[in-house]
This record gives sequence, C-alpha cells and structure tokens, in this order.
Amino acid sequence: AILPSKDVDGLHPVNMGHLFMNMPHSLPCTPRGIMELLAAYGISPAGKEVVIVGRSNIVGRPMVALMLNADATVTVAHSKTKDLRAVTKRADILVVATGRPEMITGADIKPGAVVIDVGVNRLADGHLVGDVQRQTVEGVASYLTPVPGGVGPMTIAMLMKQTVEFAEKSGQDGY
Repeated sequence: AILPSKDVDGLHPVNMGHLFMNMPHSLPCTPRGIMELLAAYGISPAGKEVVIVGRSNIVGRPMVALMLNADATVTVAHSKTKDLRAVTKRADILVVATGRPEMITGADIKPGAVVIDVGVNRLADGHLVGDVQRQTVEGVASYLTPVPGGVGPMTIAMLMKQTVEFAEKSGQDGY
C-alpha cells in the first residue's frame, strides 16, 4: 500500500480523513481541479447552494468536503434521489459526475447556475459527451465546463501540480 505522504492522487483513506477534517495533506485531483477552476473565474462557493450529482470516492465524496470547507451549503444527489430535477434546480453551482451521458438537461438547471460537467462518455457514433446535455444547458447556465477539454485537463494539471508540491516538501515535516 502507498504511504499517505506519497499519495499524489489524494485518495488514500488517511488523506481523505484529513480532507473531511478540513486539514488536507493531499487532495483528489479532479475535485481540486474543479475548485481551482472556480477560483480562476472568481466564483466563490461561500454561501452558495451546491448540488453534487454523484457520490463516488474519486469525485463526489471529496467534492462534498471541499465545498463544505469553502463554506458552501451542500446537497448530494445520486441514483436513488427522488425528484432529482427539484434538487438540481436549487443549485447555484451544480457538479455532475455520474457517468451517464447527457442525463442533465436545461430543464434541470436553475437559470444562471454554474454547471461543472465531470463526465466523459463515448456515444455509439464515437462522439464524446458529458453527463450534461450541452446544447440545452448552454442557454440556461451562466457557466458550463466543456466536454472534452474542461475538467479532464484540470485533473491532469492538478496531478502534476501535486507531484511537484510533494517533491518540494520531500523530507520536510515527516514527508
């Protein structure tokens, strides 16, 4: 097993525990990339209603912790959520990470919401689409991450950034 101090992916149970205690040592790369993307556009989650659709250990659950740590009000929705549309329409910031092609449409979005599409799905014709139906959401959302080319490159960038950060502090503070 990898040592928590070498966990550049940010997925070791010890590092996840630190994240949920708001004392992170290492962050999961996709959620970190989402937070940095929001910051780059001047979008603060503080005081906002954030809905995360998806509860995976890689995206959904750590996204909850990061958003809570950023003073957002957080709701998690998933395959068992009753009336998903009513939940997603409350979101000021909607993060969708389900792996289901184009499941969220413009009718599911609060006007002006920030929509983060984490999904990457290949259709039978070979086209890549997200978990959000881009053509119906674009006219409703204030921001929408593209697929491909949105969150994916941020994930890779955060993995590289975190690798450098770990290398720089190697040998310090017990790392």
